[in-house]
Amino acid sequence: MTPWLVIVLLLGNFILMAFDARDINTGQRIIRVWSQTAADFVQSPVTTASSSFSGYFGSIATLRSAQTENDVLKQRIQELELEVKGNEELTSENQRLKSLLGLKETSKYKVLPARIIGRDPSVWFDSSIINRGSLDGVNLNMPVVTDGGLVGRITAVSPLTAQVDLITLDKSGVAGVIGEISTSNVLGVIKGTSKKDLLEMRYVSGSVEVQPGQTIYTTGQDGIFPPGLKVGEIVEVKSGSATVPHQIFVRPSARIDSMQEVGILMYEPPARDEFEQKLPNAITKEKVR
Repeated sequence: MTPWLVIVLLLGNFILMAFDARDINTGQRIIRVWSQTAADFVQSPVTTASSSFSGYFGSIATLRSAQTENDVLKQRIQELELEVKGNEELTSENQRLKSLLGLKETSKYKVLPARIIGRDPSVWFDSSIINRGSLDGVNLNMPVVTDGGLVGRITAVSPLTAQVDLITLDKSGVAGVIGEISTSNVLGVIKGTSKKDLLEMRYVSGSVEVQPGQTIYTTGQDGIFPPGLKVGEIVEVKSGSATVPHQIFVRPSARIDSMQEVGILMYEPPARDEFEQKLPNAITKEKVR
């Protein structure tokens, strides 16, 4: 018998004995325990690596889901902010319209509400465009007001829109009185200035007493504005003398720089008599002939 055959037989016998060998305490085959131990060295790293990869890709999926949810929440927040802002604007508009409605109820004249749809951007002009025109009954020179007071007058009319020249225009002119008409005879003319938030009252005699804080109203003597409309409040007086008129600065009572709705007074000034008829001794053409 050759040595190699003996070696093969011994090795086979050893394998059979190892395969059949059992643990004294547990009764399990020893080869199975060794196999499980050897497999554990391979299985543990593989399990750890697969868990890491699974956790990594799971985290990416979770982040993507969270980002999508975050984008949805941001969009919803923006929608809610726009909704709140719209509600605030509606509330503010309702308050302004209520103010105009109060003006309409207390005014002696019919008031036509209008919205400002354009403003003159030039620094040389003070005018606005409103969404009312001749089809609404708007005519030239009709006064424009807010709940605060006088704003201006209509200077151009189209079928659907009209232009309003504001009292801050330096070429404007409003006949005014300091204090109530029935209790004061301090008259003057109110015009715009280079300071857009101030008016100037001219031709007030320096011999009369004028104080800051006094209110100025229209007199109706200009043939455009009805008497009794509030124009503004005196904020500064540069005193004059018996021969030099006061220099009076007035802040408009209407918030002209921020107004959005106005009221058009459907006011037509009373027809003026002919000049000859006001002077009983005037010589008319008929008398000359």
